[in-house]
Amino acid sequence: MRNYDVIVVGGGHAGIEAACAAANLGCSVALVTMDKYAIGRMSCNPAIGGTAKGHLVREIDALGGMMGRIADRTGIQFRMLNKSKGPAVWSPRCQSDRQLYSNEALRVVESNPNIRIIEDSVIDIVVEENKIKGVKTLHGSDIQCKALILSSGTFLNGLMHTGLNANKGGRFGEKPSTGITETLSSLGFETGRLKTGTPPRLSKSSINFDILEEQPGDKNPEPFSHFTDLNQFPFLPQISCFITYTNSEVHKTLEKGFDQSPMFTGRIKGVGPRYCPSIEDKIVRFSDKPHHQLFLEPEGLDNDLIYLNGFSTSLPVEIQIEAIHKIKGLEEAEMVRPGYAVEYDFFPPYQVDLTLETKLVEGLYFAGQINGTSGYEEAAAQGLIAGINAALKIQNRKEFILKRSEAYIGVLIDDLVTKSTDEPYRMFTSRAEHRLLLRQDNADRRLMKYAFELGLINKEIYESVSEREKLIFESINFFRSFKIHARDINHYLNSKGLPGIDSAETISKLCKRPELSLKDILSFNGTADNPLIQNLIKDEKSFNQVEIELKYEGYFKRQQESIERLERYEEKEIPLNLNYFNLKALSAEAREKLNKIKPRSIGQASRISGVTPSDISVLLVYLKN
Repeated sequence: MRNYDVIVVGGGHAGIEAACAAANLGCSVALVTMDKYAIGRMSCNPAIGGTAKGHLVREIDALGGMMGRIADRTGIQFRMLNKSKGPAVWSPRCQSDRQLYSNEALRVVESNPNIRIIEDSVIDIVVEENKIKGVKTLHGSDIQCKALILSSGTFLNGLMHTGLNANKGGRFGEKPSTGITETLSSLGFETGRLKTGTPPRLSKSSINFDILEEQPGDKNPEPFSHFTDLNQFPFLPQISCFITYTNSEVHKTLEKGFDQSPMFTGRIKGVGPRYCPSIEDKIVRFSDKPHHQLFLEPEGLDNDLIYLNGFSTSLPVEIQIEAIHKIKGLEEAEMVRPGYAVEYDFFPPYQVDLTLETKLVEGLYFAGQINGTSGYEEAAAQGLIAGINAALKIQNRKEFILKRSEAYIGVLIDDLVTKSTDEPYRMFTSRAEHRLLLRQDNADRRLMKYAFELGLINKEIYESVSEREKLIFESINFFRSFKIHARDINHYLNSKGLPGIDSAETISKLCKRPELSLKDILSFNGTADNPLIQNLIKDEKSFNQVEIELKYEGYFKRQQESIERLERYEEKEIPLNLNYFNLKALSAEAREKLNKIKPRSIGQASRISGVTPSDISVLLVYLKN
């Protein structure tokens, strides 16, 4: 019988991060996956990042995770989204080479000396006295462990639908995972069904790109990872994506297949993603829209497949083909693989704690779509936190929990545990109430201190971040005190049609004018000759963060004050064994919800739906007494 500190089930994005985090903290790890060459395989869109998701990737990287590094090595188009808006919502995204991403992910996992890949399928979980003991596999192995992380993606009793046809599987051409759900249900876990979908894949050579709108990447792309060598980046040739649209004829054609849609006929029981609906769902929900935007995204440099982003569907194959041929540029397109929907089991996430350890079984962790999330990035973030906490528990070290005010990862996990979900959860910048402080550009400054304390990054990396932090701090203080006289800048301001200043103003105040950049201001009065500022100008990343902090200083201050006001509630801990049913002064709904979720603090309790301010007052009085 084999024995490991940690077993990770599933080699997707959550499994990769969980295995690497636990291994890098010194644990022996078994990564159990049906096919090692499917590790890191992108089930849907071959892309990493995007709105809010890019923030998660930067945070994963700052904590010593792998996703950003793998994306940088295999990206074939990099773009910073939302640049026309404020810096809080700027989000990095890259189109990846699907096969190279999986190859690199396998290389990263295989090169870790503390990880052993076991090609098998877990069919049963061994639990004794509510503690995890190990797993049983399809090939007859019994493997013992001190912690088990389930990151099974869409494979738990997976069922794939195209039209009225349904086949068992968690992904195209891959078998489902069976047995785990049944074991967990017998232990008292609540389970549910969710649905996700994927669009058709088209042959690149059959598409008329000449009449389509080209979407190139950034001229000066930025990497995800703080560890990527800028002298070599980007590592691969960069290519364009293309844009086209549906039309009324496409919609009419799709509607012909609604009577054979597994979604509309009730064959699919699982709830689909609200924010990434199928094309048939879009037509019904947004019937007033004459067209919908579609993105043609290459699956790789040496791959003939095009991913038709925005056209996720489970309609019959013949309907998919007919509709595609009525789209501009796709009149002669060859459909290599039809779109399909996949249903799978998940476990409503109120059943895990903020460490992602389950509340029913000690040493058992859930990460990824098993918790009801959608997206590679959300899964990877959970895998990282589960892997870290599994290792810390084994080593009798303090658990690791990020606050909502510290990271999007903190928002993600708090939302899942505190609010739970009955539909696939997706991260958005709007979910983070402190998003101006949680920007993608300052993830290293926010989180690398934790990675260093945990032992996930080395001292040299941490000291470089500390030096950058010192440079930013000293530069901001300099700009708050250094003034520019009216005689030195008014001529420039007037030439731009801007009002001048009366006497003298600090660089900090001038920088708050939206029409002025920090570089504009530094061109006056020899300011740039200062040694401190010369060092700042050489460090473009620090320079940009200084400018952001100067321009939005008032907003930062208000958000920080809000965090400090709320912090007293976050620090007011609640015993996890508190029996809320004994507190008759609480409302009936509050007693039920609080007992179900078992919040760790008054702050977390206040975010539970159905718990009122008066219920919080009752809790505060009880805890005080």
